[in-house]
Amino acid sequence: MDNLAKFKFEKLHIWRDAMDLGEQINSLTDDFPKKEMYNLSSQICRAADSVALNISEGSIIQSKPEFRKFLGYSARSLAEVVTCLHKSKLRKYISEDKFQELYDDAFKLMNMIIAFRNKL
Repeated sequence: MDNLAKFKFEKLHIWRDAMDLGEQINSLTDDFPKKEMYNLSSQICRAADSVALNISEGSIIQSKPEFRKFLGYSARSLAEVVTCLHKSKLRKYISEDKFQELYDDAFKLMNMIIAFRNKL
């Protein structure tokens, strides 16, 4: 992807990982019950997509304080994803193994976002 990347955010590992997590979450909801289409499925997908969207939006023509603010939005969206994962597990829409895998990915990404934000 680096060879094709023209935008600053496309070179960021946190953006790439956020993009991957968003796609994993989107696929995950394919198996959720139809009754969740406008509830939990929609909420977790929007929150997961928001992680990458805020990273990209904050990186373009923004001051460092403004970029930090958008990274904060991204971290908050990621926390929302984690809460939705808990709800998905409690409702038995996902297995404990799948929950743990995505939870670990989210935790790693959260730490990366916070570390990156603190370096700005």
